[in-house]
Amino acid sequence: MFGGKLSREIEFSAELKHEKDSAPIEQDSSIAPNEAEKLSREILSPLIAPLIAEFLDALPPRSVGTRVVYQRTLRQLTAWIAERPSSEGVFQPQHLTATALSVYLEEMGAQGYSFSHQARIKAVTSRFARWLIEDKGLLLKNPVRQIHLPPQQQLAPRELSADQRYVLRSLADREEGSRSAALFALGYWAGCRISDVSHLLLPNAHIGPKVGWIRVGYKGGKLRDIDLVNEARRALYAYLNDERRESVSPYVFLSQRQERFTESGLHQWFRALKAKANRTEWELIQEVTFHDLRHDFAHRVRAAGWSLEEIAYYLGHVTQRGTPAIATTVRYTQVSREHVREKLRLIRG
Repeated sequence: MFGGKLSREIEFSAELKHEKDSAPIEQDSSIAPNEAEKLSREILSPLIAPLIAEFLDALPPRSVGTRVVYQRTLRQLTAWIAERPSSEGVFQPQHLTATALSVYLEEMGAQGYSFSHQARIKAVTSRFARWLIEDKGLLLKNPVRQIHLPPQQQLAPRELSADQRYVLRSLADREEGSRSAALFALGYWAGCRISDVSHLLLPNAHIGPKVGWIRVGYKGGKLRDIDLVNEARRALYAYLNDERRESVSPYVFLSQRQERFTESGLHQWFRALKAKANRTEWELIQEVTFHDLRHDFAHRVRAAGWSLEEIAYYLGHVTQRGTPAIATTVRYTQVSREHVREKLRLIRG
């Protein structure tokens, strides 16, 4: 790529199922194994260190990175509580109160920590408090149950500008080989999820020289049949008929190392595609993700006159009963401040 280096990306993976009073615990995959081991060996307060260690040992098996997140979160929280006037420099389980946690989270917010970081603190603390109550008998009630984080304002899903669309389409056009064109087309011209593309099976790709449709819906096992516009059909037809495509794999998109082109591989491919942009192009598309193509597709078909029910079906927004999940679709196509600003110009006195 042109001069400069991409900022380091930090990815998190959920470690807990949804709970009433907690949020998913996320693993910091940016922690190198040797760094994680170093953190896990850090010396805590003589009184609290054994308690946290015992709690960590009682947890179901988890990666080193996730255990470090638990330990670091509890170490920082208990150290902060120990500094409060009523604690006299020593943390005791009974000091873990709703007031203490509430004030701690307020301080985190005031220091600029994100909503997700605060939710992670709340989730870890809830798990720790339940253990103190149920396994150790050192706490009478879970303080987290009285804590309610203010709802985070939902940002409108990304709608690409005309220049961003032009740059991305140009980058895809400049790619050699038919695979990149097909991958991009399914995101941009069909609004497919990463998982839809990665798990697309050959028997589910009904692509001809004039018409084409695919069966997708790996996420949640909610399969749907969608017809493809010519831009998507042509790209996929060219790829499927490429003489260089030789494999016995049942999947449409192949990988040299695995049976299919994985979701991780798709993300890497899209980053590599953007990295071929020149400096002016890069400034426009550096923050765009493959999933943003899906959001932008929803905006474009909405502008083309599709109903919310039609968009919900095509994108696979359906409930367990099979009915359109309009609430999800509305979130994909919700207006932004920019939309309203443009409409202000139309007001007449």
